[in-house]
Amino acid sequence: MPDPVHNAGEYSVSEISMALKRTVEDAFGFVRVRGEISGYRGPHSSGHAYFALKDDRAKIEAVIWKGNFGKLRFRPEEGMEVIATGKLTTFPGSSKYQIVIESLEPAGVGALMALLEERRRKLAAEGLFDSGRKKPIPYLPRVIGVVTSPTGAVIRDILHRLADRFPVRVLVWPVRVQGETSAAEVAAAIAGFNALAPGGAIPRPDVLIVARGGGSLEDLWGFNEEIVVRAAAASQIPLISAVGHETDTTLIDFASDLRAPTPTGAAEMAVPVRSELVGTVGDLDRRLDGAMLRLIEGRKRELRAATRSLPRLDDLLAIPRRAFDELAARIGRALGANTLAHRGRLERTAGRLSAASLDRLTIRARDRLTSLGERQGRALEVHAERKRAGFARIAGRLRVEPLSQRLARGAVQIAELDQRGNRAFIRIVEKNRDRLDRAWRLAETLSYRSVLARGFALVTDAEGRTVRMASKVTSGEALTIEFQDGKIGAVAAGGAAEPRPKKAAKPKPPTQESLF
Repeated sequence: MPDPVHNAGEYSVSEISMALKRTVEDAFGFVRVRGEISGYRGPHSSGHAYFALKDDRAKIEAVIWKGNFGKLRFRPEEGMEVIATGKLTTFPGSSKYQIVIESLEPAGVGALMALLEERRRKLAAEGLFDSGRKKPIPYLPRVIGVVTSPTGAVIRDILHRLADRFPVRVLVWPVRVQGETSAAEVAAAIAGFNALAPGGAIPRPDVLIVARGGGSLEDLWGFNEEIVVRAAAASQIPLISAVGHETDTTLIDFASDLRAPTPTGAAEMAVPVRSELVGTVGDLDRRLDGAMLRLIEGRKRELRAATRSLPRLDDLLAIPRRAFDELAARIGRALGANTLAHRGRLERTAGRLSAASLDRLTIRARDRLTSLGERQGRALEVHAERKRAGFARIAGRLRVEPLSQRLARGAVQIAELDQRGNRAFIRIVEKNRDRLDRAWRLAETLSYRSVLARGFALVTDAEGRTVRMASKVTSGEALTIEFQDGKIGAVAAGGAAEPRPKKAAKPKPPTQESLF
């Protein structure tokens, strides 16, 4: 039977897939889809991001290409409700349709606030907002670094306030304070100021001010990004945040060392008022002058009081002057008596010194020297004879023995010593073995494991202490019972049991000693 003829045209799989793709893209070339992000795991290694948008009844696959992902004002997060703008298309390889997202925004201020609160809790848990990390602001900085837009009114307000209060050097790092690249530029500016070397060509600021005027939550969102908060927390230079008006709060305010309500307030917090400082220094200078004058006057009065109690110069020198006069009067008589005494000694000595007495002394000294020379000669002969006799005795004892005999006798002695050493070593080893055996048998006898082998058990509490009395055990206490072959855990079921009455001792049979 021949096949029936159909009028419907035939499509290949590729043709029908491409036709569906063109139809969907033509019909939904621009759509805004609201849904919850699902399955987001961050950008792929290629830079593209793949996830899904869902509500309570349906789900659609979504993709953000690498070029559009870098332009997003905020990063997607799992569970966030967003409004995605893009176009629908199909993926012929798996017969699926998806939305190619070109822009992404949170679904209302409520979603942004929820995201902000979740990010705040996350960063606070890491300790970035701890008060112990905050650094004090220097009282009088020489250089102030400002991170803000160079064309806005904020930088003019800061410069004007600094000029009014205390003119200092200001370095401005221009950044965008709103938009897609705002967060990265602010973080790079903070890190750049910290990277300046002290004493370099560009002075390193003593304090930083990150400032921006007021705006909506979306306008200030760049200062809520993690990259900005982490850069502020990692800054080694004290940082003042002045983002928005007094009622505006961003996450950089929590990470900074000091929060200012406005950019103008940040300038007021950074420097004191010069006129007030000059007045304070002048007042302190006047107080210091007055204190010095009072101190000098007080010291003068003390000096006058001290001088009145000192004696006069004539009174101090009266006694030394009298002693000097008495000594001066006595020195003449003393010198005359001393001269007469020395003259008498000289005359007596000169009387004993005559030519005959000198000859007698010379002869006597010559005889004594001759006698000493003779005695020295005899002593040397006796000493030489004694040494000669000693050398003869030593030579008689030193007999030369052939080398072979000496080696043979030494070998015999070494062999005897080796045998004696072996026998002594064996005796020491046997003696120590016997002592070790006796100690081991004694340790086995005294060990509690020998008691366990006889049927007893060792009970310990949870801390490993031995339980010796039932009265020490409380109900429900965890115990460990050790037997000969191992340990088991136990729990006490009740309190201590009543002690058993002692059995009456059986009368002992009479012995031979008791009969007599």
